[in-house]
Amino acid sequence: MNRAYAAVAATVGLFLLVQVGALALVQPFMDAGYQTVEDPSDPTNSVVYVGAILVATAFMLVAMRFGVDQLLQGLVIFASVFLSFYVFSVIVPDVVSVAGVNVVAVLAALGLGVGLLVYPEWYVIDAAGVVMGAGAAGLFGISFGLLPAIVLLVVLAVYDAVSVYGTEHMLTLASGVMDLKLPVVLVVPLTASYSFIEDEGPETLAEEEDGTEADDAAAPEDPGPAAPEEPDGQTPDGDAPEPFERDSFFIGLGDAVMPTILVASAAFFRPGDVRVAYIEGVALTVPALGAMVGTIVGLLILMWMVMKGRAHAGLPLLNGGAIAGYLLGSIYVGVALVEAVGLAPYL
Repeated sequence: MNRAYAAVAATVGLFLLVQVGALALVQPFMDAGYQTVEDPSDPTNSVVYVGAILVATAFMLVAMRFGVDQLLQGLVIFASVFLSFYVFSVIVPDVVSVAGVNVVAVLAALGLGVGLLVYPEWYVIDAAGVVMGAGAAGLFGISFGLLPAIVLLVVLAVYDAVSVYGTEHMLTLASGVMDLKLPVVLVVPLTASYSFIEDEGPETLAEEEDGTEADDAAAPEDPGPAAPEEPDGQTPDGDAPEPFERDSFFIGLGDAVMPTILVASAAFFRPGDVRVAYIEGVALTVPALGAMVGTIVGLLILMWMVMKGRAHAGLPLLNGGAIAGYLLGSIYVGVALVEAVGLAPYL
């Protein structure tokens, strides 16, 4: 049982690394001109991004259906290198530059890609996940204003629930990408001998009501559900094993990224021009802190549910916690609710 509690603490630690990393990258990304949209306050930005998620999900399902897994693996690793370069380009000193490109940052990003391809052990996956997660959340945080960020989180929470509990296509997608050992999950081992490379994938991450089993993990664009691994399957009487009998916990990288978008957005766009504090280079506002706390509360509830032995969609709790915490933090510092949600310009 202590191992299970340690795994929960480690998962919280990984989420905090992604959140703090994103906050530290907000201003450097903006200074580097990495804002990806012309009008961050435009709510249609969220619609476009959700559409991209649906297209990417469909592509991945088709790729797995026709057995072109290597193509999928190559694309995800390329995306990992590309995103990591954005991060390294603003944190690695530009000591060697060719045609205006930070060579050391390029080498660091390529090294990360090689590590993922050659030796995708759990700590390599987690290290890459933290870098990618912080980078993605920071980029979207400065590109999505408060209203677009909230709209994005609400829509993705609904989509996540439908895709896990309704259509269940996320379970199929998650199982496929899990086999490829891609940096789309955060892996928290429960035993010192655990190896993600040797892991053939969770055997019974979810047990349906009719007694059939379904695999589960996470997807890169849409975070997917959180799930425990059950190395020996169900117990003879059909009950889920105790938490300390599991080898590892898996949670989708997107589950850490999506609520952190609101954290970064709240720190960058500062509703009501609230005071921003820079602590060791980390930009922080009370609304952003509220979103962080709300996310962690949602995560703890999610992990408690996962420890019961069934996989669950993560975003309803995580995004919901982030939004609730953000709104409470905004109200606490005197920001009007309509301004906090970004509706003031339309009223």
